[in-house]
Amino acid sequence: MTGIQTTGCSTSSPGGAAQENTERPVSSASAGRRILLAYFSRAGENYSNGGRTNLKVGNTEVLARMISERAECDVYRIEAVNPYSDDYDETVARNVREQEADARPAIANLPSSIERYDTVLLASPIWNVRAPMIMSTFTERFDFRGKTVFPVTTYAMSGLGTTERDYAASCPGATIGEGLAVRGEEVRDADAAVRSWLRRIGLSARA
Repeated sequence: MTGIQTTGCSTSSPGGAAQENTERPVSSASAGRRILLAYFSRAGENYSNGGRTNLKVGNTEVLARMISERAECDVYRIEAVNPYSDDYDETVARNVREQEADARPAIANLPSSIERYDTVLLASPIWNVRAPMIMSTFTERFDFRGKTVFPVTTYAMSGLGTTERDYAASCPGATIGEGLAVRGEEVRDADAAVRSWLRRIGLSARA
């Protein structure tokens, strides 16, 4: 059976060497379970409390790790063929260009299929009110009909942003479930919020 090539929650730098954009077979980390957590995260210089901070691990990766430790799921890290800069201003400028161009940044090592999953958690930061355009690259690559999609975001001011609307458009036939939005500065203390959300959406949290 094919599934997702799980990465756990790797800490590879977004400024590292680009990987070849090739599909690869996927293998399930949790036999019998049909939940996928796909996330995009960026470390390096980030906004924090009106200023800047340097993160060794991006906020969304921290949240993805927390979720995967509390719910049975396979994990796939979305990584750009052309990695985003560690410099905050450079990334902001690139994101504006990508949004204005309605771009679809290429993803390194896309999985060949997500067919076996009933439920998909899509986790990302919110950049300029919406998920980074690379999330649209991912959602438009696969058939989400019959699946339930739960948006997960880390943010500075915009909560879930436009993710519910965007995923409804890019995942036709999917049910968009209750999302989880955690402020970036608070993500490392989000255990109670994560557990409560997992219970509400019917994904049993681990003890």
